[in-house]
Amino acid sequence: MSTSTINPSSPIVELRQYQLHPAATGTYTKNTIQSSDLRKTLPLAFFGFPETGSITLNTAVHLYHYPEGTRQRKDERAALAKKDEWKQYLGGVKECMMQQKSEIFVEAGLVQDFEEVTGLEYWIKNDCSMNSGGESIVELRKYQLKLGYDTVPNFLKLYSEALPSKLNAAGTHPTTQLVTILVSDVGSLNTVYEVWKHGGKDSCGMEAMEQSRQASRGAKEWRTGIAEIAKLATSFDTSILKPASFSP
Repeated sequence: MSTSTINPSSPIVELRQYQLHPAATGTYTKNTIQSSDLRKTLPLAFFGFPETGSITLNTAVHLYHYPEGTRQRKDERAALAKKDEWKQYLGGVKECMMQQKSEIFVEAGLVQDFEEVTGLEYWIKNDCSMNSGGESIVELRKYQLKLGYDTVPNFLKLYSEALPSKLNAAGTHPTTQLVTILVSDVGSLNTVYEVWKHGGKDSCGMEAMEQSRQASRGAKEWRTGIAEIAKLATSFDTSILKPASFSP
């Protein structure tokens, strides 16, 4: 069973989810877009809303990558909280929110092992916007694993062995990209997320995702690996997110 071992200066990823009043989602979105430059003073990696899947509709989902760790997170959030413009923004959206949730993750070491997996820091630095006139989506694939100290390492071993066959499966849509693999450190433990991007300027994200899913089903090593991974998991679910206009 994983427990926090993060050094205060080690990179972390924060996943925040704000459940909104359905009638107030429009107000929240409008004010959030208007204040997006302020939010992007933080290392924002993604901001969007679910279209379908396990995450409740009318939930603002945002990811932040802090390369300098928990100290950077604390300092940068404290600095933002002092700004009058941010205080004004919060005053305009506070009543829109019913619930807030924050969890801390680390990027799995295998992210550095595969050239095809960019990682969130690259995503932020290169401002890989998914809203250049296309229909891109982000797919969050969540594995809730069994308790145990060896469960996550065993999962990552199986996953890394099987992943090449999925990444190179014939017929995979050219826009499909594995952005990162996240492992929980604070929050629901033994949780792993895959973050995928599908679609682009000239292609529909949902169609690209379905094409790539069909292709992966023909990848023998991937199918074998997933069969073993299933033995480690208690549940598996997915969510499809549509990025906000300012999202990297």
